[in-house]
Amino acid sequence: MRTLIRLLASIIALLPGGCAAGKPLHTVEKVDLQRYLGDWYEIASFPNRFQKGCVASMATYTLEPDGRIGVFNQCREKTLDGPVRSVRGTARVVDTATNAKLKVTFFWPFYGSYWVIDLDPDYRWAVVGHPGRNYLWVLSRTPVLDTDVYEGILGRLRGQDYDVTRLRRTPQLVSIGTP
Repeated sequence: MRTLIRLLASIIALLPGGCAAGKPLHTVEKVDLQRYLGDWYEIASFPNRFQKGCVASMATYTLEPDGRIGVFNQCREKTLDGPVRSVRGTARVVDTATNAKLKVTFFWPFYGSYWVIDLDPDYRWAVVGHPGRNYLWVLSRTPVLDTDVYEGILGRLRGQDYDVTRLRRTPQLVSIGTP
């Protein structure tokens, strides 16, 4: 587990903070952190080394007593019934005017950018990006996201100069009765 955390920290530390060639990445106008807290299922993401072999990925965000956001990421290893892999970290808001730009760490003192770049008005889904466009996650409160909603997200990501062909759908555990 320590090796996984160190690898993740090393990768985060190397993340560029600038923008990709072209226009700057835009975040949403405002994130209500209280509404953002809770469980999020990963619907799709850009493949990355620190999530290699992960399926059924999800994140849980909680408010810590010191005002930071607790981050608990977990996934199943390789198959939907594989062993659970998890890591804990924290996030801090770096743009208090919008709450849309955060820095996340899983191994202090290394932080990576976590920008909320698209968000459902009812907080049913969110899209998290990186200013260099190297990382991308499509998240949902449920393990399944409506196809029309997903296609709308893809269209807006193209408008932000993301290469959506790099997105890979994340297999999720789906219980009977889940929309």
